Amino acid sequence: MNASQTPPAPARILCVDDEPSILAALKRVFRPHGYTVLTAGSGQEALELLAKEPVDLVISDMRMPQMDGAQLLEQVFQRWPETKRILLTGYADANATIAAINLGHIWRYVAKPWNDAELVSAVEQALAHSRLERENAALVALTKRQNEELRRLNAGLEEKVAARTAELQQMLGMVETAHAELKKGFMTTVKVLSSLFELRGGKLAGHSRRVAETARQLVQVLALDEAAAQDVLLAALLHDIGKIGLPDHLLDRPFITLLAEERAQVMTHPQRGELVLKAVEQLKNAAVLVRHHHECFDGSGYPDHLVGLAIPLGARILAVANDFDALQLGTLVSRPLKPAEARSYIFENRGKRYDPQVVDAFMAKVADQIPEEVQELPMRPGTLRPGMVLTRDLMHPDGYLLLAKGQAVDAQVIQQLLKIESLEGHRLTLYVRPEK
Repeated sequence: MNASQTPPAPARILCVDDEPSILAALKRVFRPHGYTVLTAGSGQEALELLAKEPVDLVISDMRMPQMDGAQLLEQVFQRWPETKRILLTGYADANATIAAINLGHIWRYVAKPWNDAELVSAVEQALAHSRLERENAALVALTKRQNEELRRLNAGLEEKVAARTAELQQMLGMVETAHAELKKGFMTTVKVLSSLFELRGGKLAGHSRRVAETARQLVQVLALDEAAAQDVLLAALLHDIGKIGLPDHLLDRPFITLLAEERAQVMTHPQRGELVLKAVEQLKNAAVLVRHHHECFDGSGYPDHLVGLAIPLGARILAVANDFDALQLGTLVSRPLKPAEARSYIFENRGKRYDPQVVDAFMAKVADQIPEEVQELPMRPGTLRPGMVLTRDLMHPDGYLLLAKGQAVDAQVIQQLLKIESLEGHRLTLYVRPEK
């Protein structure tokens, strides 16, 4: 087995409590999970141990003589900020717990008596988050090395390399700030994560906020419950978080113009986004929606080629909201579309790329807010009104003319069109002049 195949060393956990029975109980909890468990009977003993050897995570009781858990974890944060911190606390320790959150920046607090499964889950999530931080740091370091190599190979690129290095350093600073502020508020964290990607500028600046606003209107029309609506809005804000590591030249070009290998690279971002978000308990549901927001109703999407109602409703909503903005940015088709053109594209792909129910909600709410700048509107027979004038010939799917351009429809024509759809199973789309 070579070095690259060597399994990682087991995580090291330090348990701190002045009661030996509690320490013994904690060791029993973690022994089956393969962790290396160290113990300390006081805060001072814990600090001395930390100064001698590395520890991945500290679990401390709140109430201890001389130095309580909040004081200990504050010193751990100041001296070893990369070490995760969990506090065991009773319900009577609310003020001290708040102090530990503010001063010790703890990852989580667990109420005593603890639930073994809950405590193990909290530790697993904390250690997974640490691994993500280390991988992010490695990615930044690798990028810096590659930039320096490019500068040596081509002196003419020095200015661009310097700009990119500064940009990556700025992004790294934002990530560190986000980590430091993680426990100050859940929504604050979501907003920071959403803004990280858009700090790069380019076509996608402001994209997530616009997608979230469109999604908000759609969930209102579709009457989702509060919890489901919240998941959709969180996923809308964070749906592109998996693109952080992708180069700019892949993000600003229309998707259909990319080469096969470039498309494959871009198409990994839903899974990457899910991996980042599911480590946070409150974002697990949103992570599922992020994974599936590029699925198509007819099964032609990615990454899992889900079909129809197998796609989560929130992901079907995101597909419409995301594509409506992407069409106008020019990152989906070969050119940027005007708002009304984007509306037509969404309607024309009803039942193909998009859930018909969501498209109907979009046409009923969002599309009505688009300034009237088009010369025609796509309509289904059931939404036609007498007097509407066709702007295109209506051809039967078998190839013959049903209605000519310029003809005004009446109630009898509408009924005939509805009968064709019902009896023959054909889906008809007519283009009509907007009513004044």
